[in-house]
Amino acid sequence: MMMIELVWFGCCLAFVYGNELADVVIPCSLVEVGGMGHNALLSKTPATLIFRDALVGSGEALETITPFVPPSAPDPDAILIEAKVSSPQIPHANLLLHADCNEQEVVCELSHFFTHESSESSDPPYFMVSLAVEGVEFSTTLLLQTLTMKKNESALIQNKLGLPLSPLGTLLTEVIFLVFSDKKSVSAPLRSEVVLTCRFKQREIPLGQEVGIEWRIQHRGKGKKVLEMKTRLDDADGSSVVNAERDGSTVDATRVVKDGDASVTLSDVKVLDEGTYICTVTVGPLHGQQAIRLHITQPPHVFLSKEKLVFKSESPQTLSCHSTKYYPLDVQMEWLFISPTDKEPLLFPDQGSLSSHRQHGDGTYSLTSHLSVPSTVSPGTKIICRVTHLDPHITLSVSLVIECPQPDSYWWVLGFLIVTTLFFMQVMR
Repeated sequence: MMMIELVWFGCCLAFVYGNELADVVIPCSLVEVGGMGHNALLSKTPATLIFRDALVGSGEALETITPFVPPSAPDPDAILIEAKVSSPQIPHANLLLHADCNEQEVVCELSHFFTHESSESSDPPYFMVSLAVEGVEFSTTLLLQTLTMKKNESALIQNKLGLPLSPLGTLLTEVIFLVFSDKKSVSAPLRSEVVLTCRFKQREIPLGQEVGIEWRIQHRGKGKKVLEMKTRLDDADGSSVVNAERDGSTVDATRVVKDGDASVTLSDVKVLDEGTYICTVTVGPLHGQQAIRLHITQPPHVFLSKEKLVFKSESPQTLSCHSTKYYPLDVQMEWLFISPTDKEPLLFPDQGSLSSHRQHGDGTYSLTSHLSVPSTVSPGTKIICRVTHLDPHITLSVSLVIECPQPDSYWWVLGFLIVTTLFFMQVMR
């Protein structure tokens, strides 16, 4: 019952101070992996994350905010992570503050984090927190460092973590590093330039001066490095080392140092650039990641095989509609008609036949639909080819109107000969 009560208090969350700081309460899960290799098992234990003094922005209605109320009796089985947020501040904390009231689910996962340099005897334990809000193009990864507390006989020990708790029954930690992105998914047209956003913040006392940026792409089970940069936050000479394995990929070293902006720019994107990009930022002994999905899109070019179609009563005629150079593969082609007496287009009962998809060297596709136009279709009828590309959802149409037949040229010639013959017969008299 105690855990349910805590989640309820997280609904229009916590207490806002005069300087627009709030305590933000989020239901979370402690994720642990047991076993090795194929026998590894993933377990999740309910937990609660409390951000102390998170900057939530201006314009907050103080009367709508519910204060965080700790349990009346500390429970050593409950996992309550109290995180001090002074520097760095959590970006877009207001989204977390109002997620429950906006009926948005917050995905929060907590796990142990170990550095290459850490050991049980020297460093206090670290935790990594992954946060995302349903329906919002924002996610962040935070690193929490536990605050030193002496283990003594009177201190309450958390049963699962084996760490001393505060008098309120919470595990005291501090946010010391975070990596975040404003866009979890990006769509870009073929041959365009695209920016994948990745930023980082650390506490006022730097974790280290050396910064490493790495971008990798993962697609269909295969991964490869896109770009790697090594620089220093105190680098006045601009002696950054950059290894770009993908031509046209750049990271601005100046913005990395000044703004914590590790975003990568990709120029002239191709179908092969589609995939999940993983941004890893390393500062001192700590690192964090963000994953951004890049979708490549290209609408089709649609045209008919004929510019005009003349009515023929003897036999059907074939009309083709070509949809070319599109990506991704999802496309739908339909044939419609509007007779001179109709107001709305109707689908042809027989939709004809489709060719197989053809893939071009640049990864785009083409498809052709062939329609057998019945001889019963009257002149003045408009025939429409409608193509719907599903990603992005766009509809394109091309059409023509069946024309009336011209008088047969044979009869024109015969008539001309008869008139000419009669004329000469009159002249010869």
